[in-house]
Amino acid sequence: MSVPSDATAPPLALIAGPTASGKSDVAVKLALAHRKRGTEAVVINADSAQVYRDLAVLSARPSEEDMGGIEHRLFGTWDAAQPCSAADWAKAARAEIEECHARRVLPILVGGTGLYMRTLLDGIAPIPPISADVREAVRAMPVDDAYAALTREDPQRAAMLAPADSTRIARALEVVRSTGKPLGHWQQHRTGGIGDSVSLFPAILLPDRDALYQRCDQRFSRMLEHGAIEEVQTLLSRNLDPTLPAMRAIGVPEIAGYLNNQWSLEDARERAAQATRNYAKRQFTWFRRQPPDQWPRVVYGDFNIDDLVETILQQEWLT
Repeated sequence: MSVPSDATAPPLALIAGPTASGKSDVAVKLALAHRKRGTEAVVINADSAQVYRDLAVLSARPSEEDMGGIEHRLFGTWDAAQPCSAADWAKAARAEIEECHARRVLPILVGGTGLYMRTLLDGIAPIPPISADVREAVRAMPVDDAYAALTREDPQRAAMLAPADSTRIARALEVVRSTGKPLGHWQQHRTGGIGDSVSLFPAILLPDRDALYQRCDQRFSRMLEHGAIEEVQTLLSRNLDPTLPAMRAIGVPEIAGYLNNQWSLEDARERAAQATRNYAKRQFTWFRRQPPDQWPRVVYGDFNIDDLVETILQQEWLT
């Protein structure tokens, strides 16, 4: 991801990290701290589950009380029937950021979806439209066959992917077959990123892993107590395509299995908690390794939000 060189460019704050790391609370506290300094702020969602209005509980979307009187944008903006791609989100986020800058308001991005952030800052690869015939043929292939084909046709990309990563394997294979060039070729020519036109002030939250996993378990139990089952019942009643992102969000398949008598509620709880821990682990690894070294990593064991905010502010963050 890019590192802006022009310190006079309008500011963009970013709070990133794994799920359940306290990002949303930190963003609100930072916004309130800047309000005391005379600068209003808007919190802009950068989480791929919280964009869906149908996933208020399962995405842990902030409530009005959680928002603390700070304006929030792109939370619950998309209907579950409408997929929100990284490009879709980046386009909307760009508009929100520009609107904030026009009003001299500080935009604070908060979320854990690295692809969203990378697309916004670095731009998107200008991949031509994929042939419908190619897409249909590739998506019909068993993942083992698709991975074997990708190994032959784009070995560099295949080496970067897990053999069971069906979504990314299919995407890479359909790109090379439809365009005649591997995905890596297109990714060298990204366009539309805003990284060079803003002064970025990031902070990556990296909590103690054991404490984070415990919070993941506790969070899903609270979701069950606060309407997660009813939320999934409502989604299922719409008979939406099960491959839609909202239908594959953590907690939806697990609770759906319970509602369909495939397993017990306790099994659903454990399946979802494990999926959440796995997701948090992937996010933790991504945010530790992928962003530029210049992005401050805030490592902590105690989830004291006030202390976290003070730590970030002491790092000359947006001073």
